[in-house]
Amino acid sequence: MENAQLTAWERVEIARNPKRKTSLDYVETIFDEFIELHGDRNFRDDKAIVCGLARIGEQNYTIIAEQKGRNTKENIERNFGMPNPESYRKAIRFMHQAEKFKRPVITFIDTKGAYPGIGAEERGQGEAIAKSMFEMAKLKVPIISIVVGEGSSGGALAIGVANKVFMLENAIYSILSPEGYSSILWKDPTRVKEAAEKMKLTAKDLYDLKVIDKIIKEPKGDEEESLKKISKNLKKEIVSSIEEMKKLDEKEIVQNRYDKFRHMGEFKVIE
Repeated sequence: MENAQLTAWERVEIARNPKRKTSLDYVETIFDEFIELHGDRNFRDDKAIVCGLARIGEQNYTIIAEQKGRNTKENIERNFGMPNPESYRKAIRFMHQAEKFKRPVITFIDTKGAYPGIGAEERGQGEAIAKSMFEMAKLKVPIISIVVGEGSSGGALAIGVANKVFMLENAIYSILSPEGYSSILWKDPTRVKEAAEKMKLTAKDLYDLKVIDKIIKEPKGDEEESLKKISKNLKKEIVSSIEEMKKLDEKEIVQNRYDKFRHMGEFKVIE
């Protein structure tokens, strides 16, 4: 089956595939060097979001990446890619550091949502997500967000307020899971396939709605070769976009980001 013929639900299943390449797979392939940094300096180092410094040639970047595990042990260690509030506070810390040293920020989105546990709520999960979006909106350096897998709910949106948003062809991006949508709107969690179509969560849907700026094709065949090709294309897009945004001053960068989210395509009410 050609990718163009895949249904929205089939893309959801591809995006959720446990064997799908993770954010760190792309970070390690795209950048010439990457050094991870840890902790929010308040509570602990939550491993569902990885932060650090990276380099392509002479250009330095700050990386903020949601990371699912590559196996069962790693998934447990990384809370299955569901960030706690300390993950977002860690991300905010490195956003501010990036602004101080004038480093562009690259975020990688791949989560089923922020962790909804009692402890996370007690430590201010909602506030941490809102603060992350607020800080990104006014950051004075260029930001690129890349949806590489499952971008769902506030957990994904929290690091998605960017000047440019790229999305892999078989990734998904939405404010809610299809299961949550069908349960809330129709009181029927079995209507997930119908929900996926209604939600307009595929890369093509979101490109047409002007939510994202570019779709990155996913070649078929060997996974490692596919990773190399996707990473090569992402690297090219990152470098060219940052070079373009270097022409803007700080106020223009912030205004560019504001205008992007104010002037998205017109949305129709989904019945």
